[in-house]
Amino acid sequence: MRRNGFTLVEVMVALAVVAIALPALLVALYQQVDSTAYLRDKSIAHMVAANKLVELRILSKARQNLFTGTDSGVAQMAERDWYWWLESQPTEVEQFSRVKIIVARTEELQEQPLYTLVAFLSSDLRVEAVLEDAGEGAEDAGEGAEDAGEGAEDAGEGAGDAGESAGDDCEGPEDAGE
Repeated sequence: MRRNGFTLVEVMVALAVVAIALPALLVALYQQVDSTAYLRDKSIAHMVAANKLVELRILSKARQNLFTGTDSGVAQMAERDWYWWLESQPTEVEQFSRVKIIVARTEELQEQPLYTLVAFLSSDLRVEAVLEDAGEGAEDAGEGAEDAGEGAEDAGEGAGDAGESAGDDCEGPEDAGE
């Protein structure tokens, strides 16, 4: 005679399996949440460093002088304070400077930053030369684009003829149901 239900041994085994699996799942979930927070902080630190680099470029252009030396400060982003340190020094290559920007969550974590940005800036800050070169290149590119457009029209005519003849031999989706 067999009764419906589980025996005491089956219930105890099921509880043991749940007792082992549940903490492992909770640890994995906690690690995932912790990793997400770290990646968020690292992304924000990257934005702080990129903003400082853009600010340095703008100030250098305005002053017509590239900053060299060190600087530090606090930037606010995502309703939190971010500590940054900037170091700029000339390189062996003439008219280039190496800029290093370190961003950390607290002032004490300068040795273990969330993000470090290294960039090389040119100390050739003349605006006229760049604009003149860009203007000449744009005119040349425009002429080439017109020539390419004419060739594309010729290719399009041939493709249209081929499409019409190919369409006569094939069944389309509307013809397949007949």
